[in-house]
Amino acid sequence: MKADIRRQWRLLDLQKLDSRLAQVAHRTRTLPVHAELEKAQAQRALLDEEYVLAQTAVSDVDREVRKADADVQLVRDRAARDQTRLDAGQGSAKELQSLQHELETLARRQSELEDVELEVMERAESLRADLEQRERSLQELAERTDELTAQRDREVQELEAERDGILKERADVAPGVGADLLELYEKVREQQGGLGAAALQGRRCGGCGMELNQSDLARIRAAAEDEVLRCEECRRILIRAADSGL
Repeated sequence: MKADIRRQWRLLDLQKLDSRLAQVAHRTRTLPVHAELEKAQAQRALLDEEYVLAQTAVSDVDREVRKADADVQLVRDRAARDQTRLDAGQGSAKELQSLQHELETLARRQSELEDVELEVMERAESLRADLEQRERSLQELAERTDELTAQRDREVQELEAERDGILKERADVAPGVGADLLELYEKVREQQGGLGAAALQGRRCGGCGMELNQSDLARIRAAAEDEVLRCEECRRILIRAADSGL
């Protein structure tokens, strides 16, 4: 393939722009905020699960509180009825004695049930406090996640603007390379991980770093100025420059 030296030099300009594009893409993928956001989202998902469990625990203990309260109230109501009958003196002496005994039994039962109710209420208070703390933590984490999302969007937007500027430069440079040389360059660049052309500097390929032997140097010296050369090692397009050591 033939391509005048100016087109080949433009190819180096194009390669520099493509290298900058690759750097921008790498920086976009590896922004520290991505890892921070991912960590915050994972923590939020875990806390969401724990919050649901805490809500369930509070719901369960609330039912226990209602049942304990109902049990106490039932005994109170029974005791109140018995006390009313006893105070009225209705019934035989044996019946009144039986009522007195039942009232004593109900009093002990009420005391036991009130102890149970107190324990359940204390547990309920502790579980509600835990739920409130988890809710506050969730809110704080949601705010942190929103902040990180906004930060990520800003940083990505800035990098996208930088990429768009480089792409605009590339669009200006690419036509000067020529369709045939550009096609070869794109093919080599895809094969070689993004680096399709390199300068020959100090007798070394700027792509793979290999130092050319005397035979290769002689071949390059003898080549026409418009001949497109390839590195024998990495097959990248090799561009001759003032510091090539020829």
